[in-house]
Amino acid sequence: MAAIPEFSSLTPEALDALERAVRERRRVALRRRGTEYVVVAERLDTLERDEALQGRLPMTGELLAFSLRDLESFAVLP
Repeated sequence: MAAIPEFSSLTPEALDALERAVRERRRVALRRRGTEYVVVAERLDTLERDEALQGRLPMTGELLAFSLRDLESFAVLP
């Protein structure tokens, strides 16, 4: 089984992976300010002058927005 790629910068491949995760409603493990989250990708959005990933927490259903600029790393889970 292949390793799950983890992205730590916003390369074209990383953005493609996020877009694919949104289209397929896949889980995304991400790290922001030292905290790890696992969310179901809902949409990529532009908030003011910044792009953001909106994801739903599977346990509570809460919708969170994560600025792509603030992400330390992320991986799209199988």
